[in-house]
Amino acid sequence: MARLPSGRLGDGMALISYSRHQFPPVVIQHAVWLYLRFTLSYRDVEELLAERGLDISYETIRRWVLKFGTVFARGLTLGPDQKPGGPSSRSCTEIQTGPLDGAGQQALDTP
Repeated sequence: MARLPSGRLGDGMALISYSRHQFPPVVIQHAVWLYLRFTLSYRDVEELLAERGLDISYETIRRWVLKFGTVFARGLTLGPDQKPGGPSSRSCTEIQTGPLDGAGQQALDTP
């Protein structure tokens, strides 16, 4: 996630204050992203960060997920052109339904 000059995070995320945190925002974002993106426990995330030379306890990661997780998750589910509470960029008419052929392609009905 790139930090924009306006103090906001990319992908439509609201301003997040990282003041009074020992670690830089990039580390916090990565730890929360690992927990939310993959099916990992807090201790698994702790081990992954330890492999990168970061000594962060699972309790700290748990606190970060509770504090920042909802904002990050909202940013992950919304596309860059969407706003929270707004309509989806894909309308229901754009979603193609129907049988698929053996290669996973949409089967075309020829009259």
